[in-house]
Amino acid sequence: MFLHLKVPEPQQLDGFLYRQLLIGLKPIGIGIPFIYPLLAFILLYLQAVYFNKLVNDQRILHRPNYLTAMSYLLITSFFTDWNVLSAPLIINSLLIWVWSKMSGLYNNHKPKATLFNIGLIIGVCTFFYFPSIAFTLLIIFGLAITRPFKLAEWLIALLGILTPYYFLLVFVFLADKWQGYKFPGFTFSRPLFYQSQWAYAAIFIVLISAIVGIIYIQKNFMRQLIQARKSWNLTFLYLMVAIFVPFVNATHSFEYWILCAVPLAAFIAATFLYPVKSAFPLVLHWLMVFFIIVISYFT
Repeated sequence: MFLHLKVPEPQQLDGFLYRQLLIGLKPIGIGIPFIYPLLAFILLYLQAVYFNKLVNDQRILHRPNYLTAMSYLLITSFFTDWNVLSAPLIINSLLIWVWSKMSGLYNNHKPKATLFNIGLIIGVCTFFYFPSIAFTLLIIFGLAITRPFKLAEWLIALLGILTPYYFLLVFVFLADKWQGYKFPGFTFSRPLFYQSQWAYAAIFIVLISAIVGIIYIQKNFMRQLIQARKSWNLTFLYLMVAIFVPFVNATHSFEYWILCAVPLAAFIAATFLYPVKSAFPLVLHWLMVFFIIVISYFT
């Protein structure tokens, strides 16, 4: 990512906050294009460390470890599209926070402020990448899993999502920019992407690793605390929504699939942690490293 610098370009459904960020970075990027991969690297590293901490805090794995962070950095290193300062990469940081707050709702006796903040963050995410509005489904199903039904709580979460748009419309009205504002919208399509055979093999390795992790999680599921089980259910829902998002995207780019990297990292961490014999995790780890080197430098 540092040897072959790539200047990010806004795509059709990228939000205005992301576009403004690129406009703000452009004067620096012209003279120092190194700034783009540096920011992407910092984001990836901080996301890995932060998500690892949250996984340990939620105790969804049977002992604290750094495998979640390692898994996240490994799978995001497979594809060059995932090492670009893209809108989905930025909102991954916000979605990790949303996942942690949703996981804590089970023991939260005063959840209304948390639910409003969760909705608010989802609304802000759409200003970076509008199809992330699909993560409203994570709030809906997450509430159904973690909380008994209370209409007030659902409405507060919805109010949080709408709040950023209220302020946006106020600004557009006061600044008289109705004609210049264009609603990003979304479109249903079949996602297409073009990768090398090595990259397709890497996708296969990631999927198999995640499936193995899910199998180990299922075997140990009933031994875990109720909160840990609900956190795993939320993680699976997170993955399902992230898989759905590229289907409401008009641009056929592989960079939008990075939204799947966070939940996949948790499942793959279980693949590295649970096997009794260490041979399989070691072979899998170095196989991933081998593919990363080949894809990054030789394809």
